[in-house]
Amino acid sequence: MQEELRAERARQLGVRYGGMLAGVALLVLVGLGGWQGWRWYEQRQASRAATTFLEAHRAAEAQGADLKAVGDRFAALAAESPAGYRLLSLLRAAALKAETGDRAAALAMWDQVASDSAAPQLYRDLASLMWALHGMDSQDPALLAARLEPLAQAGGQTGSQSGSPWRASARELRALLAIRRGETAEAKRDLEALAADVNAPRGLRDRASRLAAGLGV
Repeated sequence: MQEELRAERARQLGVRYGGMLAGVALLVLVGLGGWQGWRWYEQRQASRAATTFLEAHRAAEAQGADLKAVGDRFAALAAESPAGYRLLSLLRAAALKAETGDRAAALAMWDQVASDSAAPQLYRDLASLMWALHGMDSQDPALLAARLEPLAQAGGQTGSQSGSPWRASARELRALLAIRRGETAEAKRDLEALAADVNAPRGLRDRASRLAAGLGV
């Protein structure tokens, strides 16, 4: 009798909760399937972006290339690519825009990369450096200084002892900014220090030495 009561209770519980458990299982399966489908979609998008990026890169390197058109291709690719290729496409498009005279578009793209908190710091710093380089004659000196100063410091944005890998270039641009401001003596000190820095690239050190000598302070 006891066994019959337990069996009947189990049957009633099965009727009551069986549908719900089946629904939960179905949701789990749908979730797993959706996750696998999303991974497949992401991989497919990344593969397409890689192919398109390489095609655009080859087009840019071809003799007689229409660099303006290729810059537009990279800009369009950036608008529809996964994060990694979006970043690379923006940087490539900005460089080509600057090369073909569309400085305003180039500055906007570099600014977009520099302000992207999801982007690796290395590329954000590079974008800030390029923004300052191409905006040296047109942007507010205070804004230029704000962009360059963290990159020029020993700690840099990265917080490492050696600072940003763009540190030497940032110091050179900081000296050029000082010249623009009429702070010739400060610029010469920075350039002479840069010329003596054994950690800076040799070509940059030589250029800093020539610039310092030409200031004649």
